[in-house]
Amino acid sequence: MIKLILASKSKVRKEILDKNNIQNVVEPSNVDEENIKNSLIKEEATPEMISKNLAEVKANKVSLKNMDKLVLGADSVIDLNGELISKPESRIEALKILKKLNGKKHNLISSVCISKNGSMVWNFSDKAYLTMKKLSENDLKKYLSKISDEALYAYNVYQIEGEGRKLFLKIQGDTNTIMGLPIKKIKEYLNNYK
Repeated sequence: MIKLILASKSKVRKEILDKNNIQNVVEPSNVDEENIKNSLIKEEATPEMISKNLAEVKANKVSLKNMDKLVLGADSVIDLNGELISKPESRIEALKILKKLNGKKHNLISSVCISKNGSMVWNFSDKAYLTMKKLSENDLKKYLSKISDEALYAYNVYQIEGEGRKLFLKIQGDTNTIMGLPIKKIKEYLNNYK
């Protein structure tokens, strides 16, 4: 299959590509995500639009340096009733996010973009719906104490394929989407790519 450049530092996204036998090399985009998010929020962009935009910016940036190659950019966001929830920057922030999601239903949106020669050739967004159990603050702190810093900052506040699954009452959607890469659609695109 076609070799992809993954414009992401995410070990999980790399693992998903590897498990699906998609040859890839990693070249992080290092875009200033916060800056882009803040300007899109000012323009009243929806969480899905923000996720799509970030995936495209990442893919395009790396694509400009790798002409004629396919570059995959990806971004995942949590949408709590229209409010964008970003990855935590500290354990204190992670606890605040968990408290906000506690006992509520939210969407997790994963967007992907494939670019070639500096511009998008394909994109896709998928949503998963997650309902978190109503947990005590002590339970939330206990959960956070079991999560490594790397996992906490990489996967937003829950690692769905690990300890994070225990936080939820109901999960509707593709596990790969929740982990940050809707791989089925990426494979479809690559299989039809000429």
